[in-house]
Amino acid sequence: MRKTRRALLLAVIFLSLGGVAYKVSDVMRQMRKAAIKDPVAVLDAMPEALLHIKDFHRAKIENGRKVWELFGDEADYLKDKREAVIKKPRFLYYDKKDEAAETSADSAHVYLNEKELERLELKGSVRVAMKGYVLTSELANYLPAKEQILLPNRTQVVGEGISMEGASMEVELEGKKIRMVRDVKTKIEPEKLANKKSKAANGAKVGG
Repeated sequence: MRKTRRALLLAVIFLSLGGVAYKVSDVMRQMRKAAIKDPVAVLDAMPEALLHIKDFHRAKIENGRKVWELFGDEADYLKDKREAVIKKPRFLYYDKKDEAAETSADSAHVYLNEKELERLELKGSVRVAMKGYVLTSELANYLPAKEQILLPNRTQVVGEGISMEGASMEVELEGKKIRMVRDVKTKIEPEKLANKKSKAANGAKVGG
């Protein structure tokens, strides 16, 4: 009799756990489907137990085009403040030609408004890679409304045959333009620069 009761009790427990597992997997499945369309709504819909996220990934799709992607080793979402803190973030911005500018850092602070990403602040060992240039600094802010990355601290830019430093820097993501601000220092290596131009010219001939 005792064995029968114990077996029934274990069966009830397993069924209950199975129901919980199904519900959690169902929630996760729905979140994955909605994440691409509205990443902010997905974060708001998360139950308390899911506010710490491993292998964080969110993306924004606009008119069928991927605008940006944000990855991280892990993230904590502060639901009441509509903010998220991400460890080891990797942020990719895609222009209308689908060319990516990639930014990485030690950590990121995500600020959300009622509808979407308002600002992304990246701190520590900031690295921006775009069009053959690498920008390094300690702080960067991505402003979606202006399609800009602002680097308010001293920043260095390195490319083939050229390196520059400035007190701060502005990056126009769509136009792929870099603007140095104040105390600009430039170092040019003519031979490397000439090789780069030669490669570009040969590439254009082959492509034509």
